[in-house]
Amino acid sequence: MRIGVDVGGTNTDAVLIAGGRVVASTKQPTSADVSSGVTAAIGAILSQAGVSATNVSAVMIGTTHFTNALVERDRLDRVGIIRLASPSGEALPPMTGWPPALVDRIAGATFLLPGGYEVDGREISALDEAAVRAAARDCREQGITSIAVSCAFAPINAAMEEWAAAIIADAHPDAQASLSHNVGRLGLIERENGTILNAALATLAQHVMASLERALSTLGIAAPLYISQNDGTLISAAEAARYPVLTIGSGPTNSMRGAAFLTGVDNGIVMDVGGTTCDIGVLAGGYPRESSIAVDIGGVRTNLRMPDILAIGLGGGTRIHLGDSDDGVTIGPDSVGFRLTEDACLFGGSTLTTSDVAVAAGKASFGDPALIPALAPSLSAAILTRMADMLADGIDRMKTQSGDVTIIAVGGGHFLIDDDVKGAAHVVRPDHAAVANAVGAAIAQVGAQADRIIDYDAEPRAAALEEMRETLLARVVAAGATRETAEIVDMDEVFLSYLPGRSAQLRMKAVGSLADADSATAAPRTEARHVH
Repeated sequence: MRIGVDVGGTNTDAVLIAGGRVVASTKQPTSADVSSGVTAAIGAILSQAGVSATNVSAVMIGTTHFTNALVERDRLDRVGIIRLASPSGEALPPMTGWPPALVDRIAGATFLLPGGYEVDGREISALDEAAVRAAARDCREQGITSIAVSCAFAPINAAMEEWAAAIIADAHPDAQASLSHNVGRLGLIERENGTILNAALATLAQHVMASLERALSTLGIAAPLYISQNDGTLISAAEAARYPVLTIGSGPTNSMRGAAFLTGVDNGIVMDVGGTTCDIGVLAGGYPRESSIAVDIGGVRTNLRMPDILAIGLGGGTRIHLGDSDDGVTIGPDSVGFRLTEDACLFGGSTLTTSDVAVAAGKASFGDPALIPALAPSLSAAILTRMADMLADGIDRMKTQSGDVTIIAVGGGHFLIDDDVKGAAHVVRPDHAAVANAVGAAIAQVGAQADRIIDYDAEPRAAALEEMRETLLARVVAAGATRETAEIVDMDEVFLSYLPGRSAQLRMKAVGSLADADSATAAPRTEARHVH
């Protein structure tokens, strides 16, 4: 049996999956201390299913704590930054273009040192071991324990970053080094930005992982703990403590993976409606389509492997403003969020929300409809039309080709999506749609990715592809997957005309099911309702 948990800003969702079916689910308030909310959610589903904690084989958790910390500029470490790219890599200093408030919060010491590679793997200049050692000692004297190391074209050759990490460990044993080749893609500035953010989260990540492990210990669960990543795959809790930035986009990703599992639909558009926003993403082969552009996190440009998500300001708690526009209606973007059960009219509050309008129109049934103020039929119709237009526009913006597409509606506010929303060939509403995010965490697989520049004149294409394939499959198996389930699920090959010879950028992704939980991902999905 597997447990999936998604820790959101408002609710902590949890599901128990056995034999490929969701046998228990719950929503519990998210707690400030992390562990008590997770403990309550997991305890509730174990009680609901009448299952002993000893029967749990694995626990998978997705969390928004790291995203919130960056957005709120809270609980962040000061960071020492070592860039190995001099002399050519000094034009733009680290943290250029960052929000001033974030720079003030985490900037420690910066060191621009010799090192780095050209795109074809040749050295820009040799690494200066003495300079790296001096930088580490400087950080130690300043009390800086989080260090970000970036090197030009490190994803092609990580040797200098690994060497620098060994020097730092010797000169400053209390420091934790974040290495850029483990964080981002090609592109020094964006990759370095992500690495600095990762280093800033170091202490918080250790605290969060320890809290989650305490929660499992309190419940008597001895099963291994995994954390869901941005790309829909899993890493160990220990790895997540070292690289928390890899989990920042796990919420929307979990919802999309859960939607695919619950419906059996591998290609379509997922619309996850929460209390504040509707997150829209594209499923391709059962996995979220990755963003091909720089991703903004807390005002910082990064090139992390993140899902391509469009968030629109329409959720179950979105406020309806009357008289604020030419036609008398403005929807959002503000929301009552977790205060829905206190502030919304149908719960006795005084704020008109989308949930009030939906319940009054018969699109959903909860709260007390008698408490909703009467709206003129024309005004109610205008609000519903505006909501439908916002959703249809979101679908249109995410499509890559003409024609209607399959829509999977999930999230607690999925009732806002009409069955005949414009752009939908048909709408699929699965059972357990409200906890699709926790389902996505529960069924996630171990994954690994690689990004290389290869000269096919020096290394035959077939040999290069096979070498990368075997390396990735070995990494997936080492992370806990069975060799029989490990497979390559995505490959991207782009020939580079600006390099001599037949050079190409090769990206590859592999996944595999956990050794003790194959049946959960291989078994039939739960039955879904298809609305045409």
